[in-house]
Amino acid sequence: MLSLESAAVIRATLPVVGEALDEITARFYGTMFAEQPELLDGLFNRGNQASGKQRKALAGSIAAFAQALLAGPDTRPDALLSRIAHKHAALGVTEDQYAIVHKYLFRAIGEVLGDAVTAEVASAWDEVYWLMADALIAQEAGLYQEAKVDPRRPWRRWTVVERREETPDVASFLLRPADDGPPPAARAGQYVSVRVLMPDGIHQTRQYSLSNAPGDRLRRITVKRVASVAGAPEGEVSNQLHRTVRTGGELTLSAPFGDVVLDDTDTPLVLVSAGIGCTPMVAMLEHLAATGSARPVLVLHADRAPADHALRADTRRLVAQLPEARAEFWYEQNATEEAGARPGLMDLDGLDLPADADVYLCGALPFMRAVRPHLLQAGIPAHRIRYEVFGPDLWLAHAEG
Repeated sequence: MLSLESAAVIRATLPVVGEALDEITARFYGTMFAEQPELLDGLFNRGNQASGKQRKALAGSIAAFAQALLAGPDTRPDALLSRIAHKHAALGVTEDQYAIVHKYLFRAIGEVLGDAVTAEVASAWDEVYWLMADALIAQEAGLYQEAKVDPRRPWRRWTVVERREETPDVASFLLRPADDGPPPAARAGQYVSVRVLMPDGIHQTRQYSLSNAPGDRLRRITVKRVASVAGAPEGEVSNQLHRTVRTGGELTLSAPFGDVVLDDTDTPLVLVSAGIGCTPMVAMLEHLAATGSARPVLVLHADRAPADHALRADTRRLVAQLPEARAEFWYEQNATEEAGARPGLMDLDGLDLPADADVYLCGALPFMRAVRPHLLQAGIPAHRIRYEVFGPDLWLAHAEG
C-alpha cells in the first residue's frame, strides 16, 4: 500500500508526470543504453526501441500502477503485474536489474521535470517504483521456482526437427530439446522467448507463442516475418529466423511463460484471433483435441486472404476432431477461395455468442480495440474476456483495458 503522505503527492503530480512520461522514458532508455550497452545484448529488443513501443509500454505500466495505488487497497493491479512478470521471466530478468532501472529512470525524471522534482516528490515516486518493483521481483521469483529456471541461466538449446512454410511470410519450426532431456512443462496459450545471434554479434530476443499442444516432447513456434513498413525497421529476429534456420539447426529458447492460458473447464469457449494471433488458439484447439474435450468451441478468425491464414488447415482439422466445435473465417480478399468464409473484416453481428463463454482474444492492438466492445455488447462480462497482445503493447493494452 502507498503511504498517505505519498498518495497525496502522487495524486497531485500524476497529471504532470503522466504527460511527461514518454519524454522521461525516452531519455531513460537513451542514457541507460549509452552507459550500459551490454543491456541491449539479448534483454531489450532494438526494434521496439527504435519504434518507441518499449518506452510507451514502460510509461503505460507505470501510470497504470500509480493509478491503481491511488484507487485504494481494494483495487489491485494484479493482472498488470502478472503480465509484466511473465514477460520478464521469459527474458531472464534478475532482481539486481531493478536497481539499474531505478538509477536511470529517476535521473531522467529529474532531467525532464527539473525543479518540479522536490525531495518530497522524488520520495513519493520512489515509493511507487519500489512497490511495483518489489511486487514484480516476488512474482518473478515464484515463476522461476515453478518453472525450475535459474534466471542467471534461463536458456536452453533446441534442435529444429522440421521447418514448414505456412504462408509466404510465416514459417513453423518443430523443436525438441538438443540435450534429449524432457521439455519443460507448458500450458496451452503460453509463449517462449527465442534468443538469436545477429550478424553484428548482438543477441536479440523475441517472444513467440507455442502453436501446438504442450503434451508431448516436441514444441512448435510459428513465426511471421515482420517487414519494414512506413519507415519502421523490419523485425530483426523474425527475419533472421526465416533467412537462416533450417531443419537440423538449433534455436535457443526460454522456458514457457504467459498468463493467458486455457483453463480446463466445461464452459463454452470462444477463440477470437486475427493474423498471426491464431498461434495460441491452435495450441488450445490441439490441447482440447488431445484431451478428448466435449466443450462447445467457437473459433473466429480474420485475415487478409486465405493464402495468408497461417495454420488454416490445422485449425480446420482440429475443429473437425472436436464434437462441439465450429469455425467462422473472415477474409478481406479472395474470401470465395475458402468454403464458407465471409468477406471483409470480422463482424460479430448475428453470431450467437453464449454469455457464459470464456473468450480468448489475440491479435494486433487495433483489432483488439475493435472486437472487444462487440463482445461486451453481446453480454459477455469483461472478466471472461482474456487477451494477449503481441509485443510490448500488451502493458498499454491492459492499462487502457
